[in-house]
Amino acid sequence: MSSVRDAGKKPGLGKGTLGAFVGTAIEWYDFFIFGTAAALVFSRVFYPDIAPGAGLLASFATFWVGFLARPLGGIVFGHFGDKFGRKNVLVVTLLLMGIATTLIGALPSYAQIGIAAPILLVLLRALQGFAVGGEWGGAVLLATEGADAQKKGLAGTWVQQGSPAGAILAAVIFLIVGNLPDAQFFSWGWRIPFLLSAVLVIVALLIRMRVQESEEFVATKATRQVVKVPLIRVFATAPRALVFGILASILGISVAYFTNTFLLAWTTGTLEMDRQTIQLILLVGSIFQFIWQPIAALIAERVGAPAVMIASLALTLLLVVPFFLAIMSQNYVFLAVMAVLNTCAGAGYYGLLANALAEAFDVNVRYTGVSAAYQICATIIGGSTPLIAQSLLTGVGPWAVAIYYAALVLLTVLGVLGLRRVSLRRSATTTAAPLPTTAD
Repeated sequence: MSSVRDAGKKPGLGKGTLGAFVGTAIEWYDFFIFGTAAALVFSRVFYPDIAPGAGLLASFATFWVGFLARPLGGIVFGHFGDKFGRKNVLVVTLLLMGIATTLIGALPSYAQIGIAAPILLVLLRALQGFAVGGEWGGAVLLATEGADAQKKGLAGTWVQQGSPAGAILAAVIFLIVGNLPDAQFFSWGWRIPFLLSAVLVIVALLIRMRVQESEEFVATKATRQVVKVPLIRVFATAPRALVFGILASILGISVAYFTNTFLLAWTTGTLEMDRQTIQLILLVGSIFQFIWQPIAALIAERVGAPAVMIASLALTLLLVVPFFLAIMSQNYVFLAVMAVLNTCAGAGYYGLLANALAEAFDVNVRYTGVSAAYQICATIIGGSTPLIAQSLLTGVGPWAVAIYYAALVLLTVLGVLGLRRVSLRRSATTTAAPLPTTAD
């Protein structure tokens, strides 16, 4: 469905795009199962001596730890990806993520080893974050840098397909183990999705190791345009791209953890709605996201990506009030309809985000620039979304959460508009003058 060229073949779903999609889907699966477990399990298994509300906040704080490590992973892996290539770095990130996730599934509980259990959970969560910090940016480049100019948006969308694909897989597995009696689910059932990661990572590694290096990077390296310290070059030459990239990424990162973590905890906890039904609603939303993102990319080829992204964000803003009314109504049908509409609205923007970020940075610092923008956003805003939303819900009320959600959308609009201006200016400058061959 992508138009990535594969070494002289007709446009199709090339190995680069396939490798980026499969690896990213597994990475997001690992991240989503942690978010689900944080909402449903960890407060009981790893923080049993804390009051229920405080235990949930502790679980969300542990969830956030992964985001705190993501910028470091983005900088480290971005550095090596810009200097030595995308492919090998992405093999390492996938392997690290799989090891961390599998070990979480094997962790003893607080009842078995005491305080060491939550400490080890935090450390493994940090390793997850470090790995995914380098994964997303590299996967974007692996897919888009080999695509035809007019098809880069669609190629980037296939990287974004990893998010709903990972969410679908995570939801299905948790729905299956969720049928266990509570005693078995909280004892060992929740561990199955984490242990399954080991098998999935092996499959993804076999695919990714057959992928060829990015064509644009190979060309850049051949002309000696590789930068010694890409991070310094990013801050020196592309600070506006970095800032607007952070803002443009806000909703794309935040909404996944708002729905799959905070909303799951709110509806099944305070609102006492059925756990399996809510997870099924989230699964349906992810399926619609997976279907709609490529369609939005095809529409963007005709009307332009910025128009589709802004229209999608405007619709998301209009849906904030009815979405929250649906949540508070505790009506499953109303909530399902609004959850699907809200997901599809945001998907039109999210599917095009990857290429929008890639276009804002020069190829010799692109891995670092894209990773830094996306992962800094994930740390400061995206990963803290469940924690902030839960704090607002507890301290103020649901409409404070709605205002917070709307603010995230508005900041994203500002970022998308700014990123577009930066990309147009960079494109004009690149056409007028070639990249310097001197290193930093």
